[in-house]
Amino acid sequence: MPTPLTAGSVPRAPRPSRRSVLAAMAAAVPAAGLPVLSGRASAAPAAGALPGGGDLGPNVLVFDPATPNIQGTLDEIFKRQESAQFGEGRFALLFKPGTYRGLNAQIGFYTSIAGLGLSPGDTTFHGDVTVDAGWFNGNATQNFWRSAENLTLHPVNGTNRWAVAQAAPFRRMHIKGGLNLAPDGYGWASGGYIADSRIDGSVAPYSQQQWYTRDSSVGGWNNAVWNMVFSGVEGAPAQSFPDPPYTTLDTTPVSREKPFLYLDGADYKVFLPEKRTNARGTTWGSGTPRGESLPLGQFYVAKPGVDAATLNAALAQGLNLLLTPGIYHLDRPVEVRRPNAVVLGLGYPTLVPDSGATAMKVADVDGVRLAGFLIDAGPVNSATLLEVGPEGASADHAANPTTVQDVFIRIGGAGPGKATTSMVINSNHTLIDHTWVWRADHGDGVGWETNRADYGVRVNGNDVLATGLFVEHFNKYDVEWRGERGRTVFFQNEKAYDAPNQAAIQNGDIKGYAAYKIADGVTTHEGWGLGSYCYYNVDPTIRQDHGFQAPAKPGVKLHHLLVVSLGGKGQYEHVINSIGAPTSGTSTVPSTVVSYP
Repeated sequence: MPTPLTAGSVPRAPRPSRRSVLAAMAAAVPAAGLPVLSGRASAAPAAGALPGGGDLGPNVLVFDPATPNIQGTLDEIFKRQESAQFGEGRFALLFKPGTYRGLNAQIGFYTSIAGLGLSPGDTTFHGDVTVDAGWFNGNATQNFWRSAENLTLHPVNGTNRWAVAQAAPFRRMHIKGGLNLAPDGYGWASGGYIADSRIDGSVAPYSQQQWYTRDSSVGGWNNAVWNMVFSGVEGAPAQSFPDPPYTTLDTTPVSREKPFLYLDGADYKVFLPEKRTNARGTTWGSGTPRGESLPLGQFYVAKPGVDAATLNAALAQGLNLLLTPGIYHLDRPVEVRRPNAVVLGLGYPTLVPDSGATAMKVADVDGVRLAGFLIDAGPVNSATLLEVGPEGASADHAANPTTVQDVFIRIGGAGPGKATTSMVINSNHTLIDHTWVWRADHGDGVGWETNRADYGVRVNGNDVLATGLFVEHFNKYDVEWRGERGRTVFFQNEKAYDAPNQAAIQNGDIKGYAAYKIADGVTTHEGWGLGSYCYYNVDPTIRQDHGFQAPAKPGVKLHHLLVVSLGGKGQYEHVINSIGAPTSGTSTVPSTVVSYP
C-alpha cells in the first residue's frame, strides 16, 4: 500500500523500507489451551447425509461476561497474530450479549471480533477494540485482514483507535465516543471501510489516504487526504471534491448488509439482512433489523482439512456453508448452485486452489450470499479464482441479487500464486460490497512473472453495483468493466510496483494499462470517488498515459477522479483518457478531474 502522503500539519513517522517488515513476520501457532465454542448440535442427519450445526472448532472463541481472564486470552491471541501477516493462524472472537468492562481487545492479522446479539447494543464493551501499528514502526499501511462487527463500545479515553489498511471492515458498530483511524504517532495509513455503523462523536482519519463509509451515522468527520467517499451517511461532510476531497451521496443505490452469526436464547442462528434501495443510516437504529434468520442446523460447519467434494456435497444436500477459521486446500471448485445459498466465513478462512482450479463458482441464480473469506491463489495458475455466474449469464436478479461482501483475493505474498483473472462477475445485478483484490507487492512468491496476474476484477454482467472496490497491482487491467449500467461508489487502486520497464506495460500505442477501464462498447456507466496511484519503484521513469479509460458516450459519467504519483516513482500523463493534468515531480499531489465528460 502507498507510503507517502500529506495531511495538513499532522506529524509524520519515518518511512520504513517497504520490505523491512518481512523479517519481523512470525508464523501463527496452534491455539492449544484456548476456550472452544460448542454449538448446540442439530438432530442426527439421515443415513449418508452430512450433519448441520455442531461444534465450531478450536479457533472460534466465545466469551460471556463471567468468562475468567478474558483479557489474558485476548492478549495471547494478539501476541500470536500481531505481526503474522502471512501466517496460518485464524481466529474469531465472539462475545455473547451482555456488558464487559475493562477490556482492550487488540486485533491482529486474520482476527475477527464480533458481538453475538441481534443488534450492536446487545453486546457492550466499556473498553476498546484497538488496531495500532507498533509492530511496523508506526506504519499502518499493512494492517490488513481483520474485522470488527456488532458491538457497542464506550472507549476508555473517549476515542477508539482503528488504524487499518485494506480488507479490515468495521461493520454494525456503535461507538459511544469518537473514532481515530490513524496509528499512534500519526504515521502512514491507507484504508478503509465502515458500514452500518454509528459513531456518536467525530471520526478523525488524520493520515488515512482514502476511506469509504456507507449507510452509517457520524457525529462529524475531521480530515481528508486524497479520497473520502460517503454514501447514505447521516452527518457526512458536504460534497466538496477536490478541496477538501469529499464525495458525498445522500443515499446508497442498493445495499444489503452482510450476514452474521448471533444467539437467539441458547441457539446459534445466522441473520440475513434484507435488501435496501436508496438507503441512508443504519439498519438497526430504529429497532430490530429487518431480514430473516436461519438456524445453525441449516449450515454445514466446515473445518480446515475438509475437501471441496465434501463442501459441494453439503451444498447439494441443501445446507449452507459456515467456514470456520483456518486454511482450506481445494482440488476443484466449490460449486454454489442453489438460489439463496449462504457461504459465510468466520475469522478469515482461506481457500487455496492448489492445482489451478477456480476456488469458487456460483450459478446464475437468485440471492446467493458470499461473505467473510479470503481466496489465496495457488502455485499452479488458475484461469479465475472466483466466478459469479457462468459465461453468458443472462437472468434478471434485480429483486434478489447475489452479494459478495468482505470477500478478499490475494495472489502471492503468502507463497507462490498465479491467476489470470481473479474475480469475474457474469451475473446481472450482483452487489460487490467491499472487496480487496490484491496481487501482492511484498512477501514470499513476489515478482513481475513470479506472481503473474493480468486482470483483477472483470465485470461482464449488467446492472452490477460495487460499493467499496479496492483492486491493486495487476500486470494489466486492474478493473475491466464490460457490462451495461454498471456503477461504482469508491474505487482505490495502485498500479503494479514491479514493472521492470516501460515495454512491460505497453498496451498497443497506449503507455500502461488503465486501473479502471470501461469497455469501448459500453453505453451507460457511472462512478463516484475513484482513485489510482502509481509507485514504479523498479523503473521510476515509467509513464502511464492515464489511470482511467472510458468511451466518450453521453451515458458514461464519472465523478471525482484522481491520480497520484507516490514520491515521483513513475508519472501519469492524464487522469482519464487524454483529460486531466499530468502528475509531476516528487510532490505526491493528486491530479484531479471533477467530472467526466
